[in-house]
Amino acid sequence: MYDFEAAGKFYASYVERTSIARRVLGRPLTFSEKILYAHLYDHGALRPMVRGRDYVEFAPDRVAMQDATAQMALLQFMNAGLDRSAVAASVHCDHLIEARDGAAADLGRAMETNREVYDFLQSVSRRYGIAFWKPGAGIIHQVILENYAMPAGMMTGADSHTPNAGGLAMLAIGVGGADVVDVMAGMGWELRMPELIGVRLTGRLGAWCSAKDVILYLAGTMGVKGGTNAILEYFGDGVSSISATGRATICNMGAELGATSSIFPYDEATARYLEATGRSAVARSADAVAAELAADREVLRRPADHFDRVVEIDLSSLEPYLNGPFSPDAAHTVSQMKAAVAREGYPREVETALVGSCTDSSYEDLGLAAAVARQAMEKGIKPCAKILINPGSSQVLETARRDGIIEELEQAGAVIMANACGPCIGQWDRGGVHGNRPNTILTSFNRNFAKRNDGNPCTHNFVASPQMVMAMAFSGDLGFNPLTDPLRGSDGESVMFDPPSARDLPEGGFSGRGDGCIESEADPLVKIIIDPHSDRLQLVKPFEAWDGRDFERLPLLIKAAGKCTTDHISMAGPWLKYRGHLENISGNLLMGATNAFTGDTNSVLNLLTGDRTRVSIVARAYRDAGPGSIVVAGENYGEGSSREHAAMEPRFLGVRAVLVKSFARIHETNLKKQGVLAITFAYKDDYDRIREDDRISVKGLDGLAAGHDLVVELHHSDGTQESFGAAHTYNELQAAWFRAGSALNCRTHRVF
Repeated sequence: MYDFEAAGKFYASYVERTSIARRVLGRPLTFSEKILYAHLYDHGALRPMVRGRDYVEFAPDRVAMQDATAQMALLQFMNAGLDRSAVAASVHCDHLIEARDGAAADLGRAMETNREVYDFLQSVSRRYGIAFWKPGAGIIHQVILENYAMPAGMMTGADSHTPNAGGLAMLAIGVGGADVVDVMAGMGWELRMPELIGVRLTGRLGAWCSAKDVILYLAGTMGVKGGTNAILEYFGDGVSSISATGRATICNMGAELGATSSIFPYDEATARYLEATGRSAVARSADAVAAELAADREVLRRPADHFDRVVEIDLSSLEPYLNGPFSPDAAHTVSQMKAAVAREGYPREVETALVGSCTDSSYEDLGLAAAVARQAMEKGIKPCAKILINPGSSQVLETARRDGIIEELEQAGAVIMANACGPCIGQWDRGGVHGNRPNTILTSFNRNFAKRNDGNPCTHNFVASPQMVMAMAFSGDLGFNPLTDPLRGSDGESVMFDPPSARDLPEGGFSGRGDGCIESEADPLVKIIIDPHSDRLQLVKPFEAWDGRDFERLPLLIKAAGKCTTDHISMAGPWLKYRGHLENISGNLLMGATNAFTGDTNSVLNLLTGDRTRVSIVARAYRDAGPGSIVVAGENYGEGSSREHAAMEPRFLGVRAVLVKSFARIHETNLKKQGVLAITFAYKDDYDRIREDDRISVKGLDGLAAGHDLVVELHHSDGTQESFGAAHTYNELQAAWFRAGSALNCRTHRVF
């Protein structure tokens, strides 16, 4: 937020609105509630909202997009007919830079490879008055934290880890591109009123523990669905012992619990970070209303009366965690790891250690990694694994270089990669892992789904703190415990690592603030050029409206078994280059999903021909033949990234409905926004009734409304039929999206 004078006005309005909300509700408020009620789209409609049930329209202050999601979001926004974004917005070029050789070479190659996309994003940003952060400027969430995050503000971001900004007391929520378009168009943004999970922190973190271990512990205890449709609000005496960037790490990975968002209160640590990053005016304005930038005292005294659930964490009792493989909630303490390796047969050798990503790439994170590397070099211990470092921003990189941190990492053998996501999202030309070779890597990332990092389904990724990742790099042993186990130094003697420590903020202040940012006023004369023959960019055409009839005898496209994340539905890696071209990227539809009938991936039965082939080919055949198709899957379908393409691709290829045991929040909304019918089994065991050669009807669509279930009919190939109920969460507005063919179609008619 560069308009610092607006900070005082914002907080005056915020305090007034929270006071009104407290009076109308007749009770004290949590911090999350204060922000939510202060950002109602229609303040005249303020009333008690039922958590987990009522849909509410909000008016966020800001939106953020990364280059992979921004393409489709802005292609949709171009259809809105507006001259500028209604709220402050930013685009960050961090996803399309492939990690291979090091920062300079990788950035140079990306500039050539992605020039067409970067030129489009920069021109469309100029056209609509959006801040554009060049490739190499940094990872979206670290840049947001350094420049835009504001206590008590509300932000939507087209990336699932947008809640990172909660470390600076901002309510930031990951959404799909269509949601971003709503906010940029000045419309109300709809969200089911989240439930509230209070997380009370007491004590202080011990040796080798960090903020990362707090969220890794929570992931292990709550699971990947434990925070669905809820905000995690942290409070308690232990909060003050965690830095602002450490809090951001915790909030960032709340997405791995399925949480709508996560947030910490404003305090002295928040103010220090604001001041260090050039926002003293914001800190002073926040200081004046500090009491309203936390939960009310009555809430803190009796949290069980005000939160839907309270989780207690004694920081003093935590030990370092290594979560994995293949799921961020597969939690092991470091002391349990040796036994787990023996029991599960995990590859013991750590081949690569990676520090960075949007979750752990701050100045403090790099300092902790360097503190371990410094000790290793002093003790004569050489790394056993390849070490890669992705700094979070040019500001972090330049400051760490000035302070000698980068030199220490490089002396230890680390390769400094670009200030970008890189391996965390599959943008990693790793080499040497072909043929599904089992191997182990350690990362400070957030997600570790199979194939996510390097495309190899047998790469075992264990997620840990930066200091733990670095210690493992020097041991090369997944069973190593730096708290208790010695290593052999250059003199042959056994040596132990001392617990590492690092400054959370640079003593000499940050360098390079705002490097790589281009801000401009909206200019309607800017011409946005998209080559009609491009294989990277394609104008978005509106989807057709619903024809008013029930879905009759839709062929089953796939019945997915097990975990089916947005990575499985729309893979990243080499497919990222098609994020602005719906037709081309649709070629990856559900290619990672496991066929429940065969155990294969990207191979399904074509009922029209009897052949087995790629999911996208069969989907296209069903679409072109007329009826379209239906997808069936299990629990938490669409877990992971906010990837809107995972909803747009099935819509483009004729998938009419998705029937699952349960949805991840963002993906369910994305499907609704794109006009795909999102429904769940009323009884989850009905999943087992689905046969591979079924044709499936969905009845009752003319009465699609809250409280009215639908009926699913199975037409088996042997001539028998079955039927059962299907539930949904559609409200009146969402049903209108379905009838219009998409939310974009509704928006066009409503606004213009």
